[in-house]
Amino acid sequence: MMRTSFQVERRTPTNKTGLKRLRESGRLPAVIFGLGEDNDMIHLSAKQFGKWVRNGSGGMVELDLGAQDQVLVLLEGVQRDPVTQEYIHADFLRVDKDQRVRTKINIEYAGIAKGSKLGGIVQTQSTFIEIESLPELIPASILADISHLEIGDSLYVRDLELPEGVLLISSENELLVSVVTPKLQPETAEAI
Repeated sequence: MMRTSFQVERRTPTNKTGLKRLRESGRLPAVIFGLGEDNDMIHLSAKQFGKWVRNGSGGMVELDLGAQDQVLVLLEGVQRDPVTQEYIHADFLRVDKDQRVRTKINIEYAGIAKGSKLGGIVQTQSTFIEIESLPELIPASILADISHLEIGDSLYVRDLELPEGVLLISSENELLVSVVTPKLQPETAEAI
């Protein structure tokens, strides 16, 4: 399996001004944590990271710290600037390829619900589920086809097809998507 690799460099603790300068130079501050080891503060190419996220990539990532030091991680969280929506920080969870890990994966909804073609409104309740798996088996996302949903139909976590070796942690009864009848505005009585 082809795995994404980022060239990263260690960084020293710094103040807001130092982090701002780092971002202005095209680098994204990040931290690696987990497996009972000390946290590693790092920075990586913001452009490369943004491209990887936009492509919907997920799963394990290899961070190359140089000098034969590669760390297997999962993206655990990101922070974005509320105004510009640029990535300002990333958290990576250190993983052991032989130990199962819990993580959240995105659900990609495909198709146009039949009910929406008849005036129904598609309401999305959740865009991710929590799973447990060996790191190598974690999919980038789960595809869910909603094209068969009529008005009044719903899609639940139990309706998803998970790859072999992936254990569901989220509740099977969790609602993901429903197609509802639009609320009609009551006609106002005309004044006599």
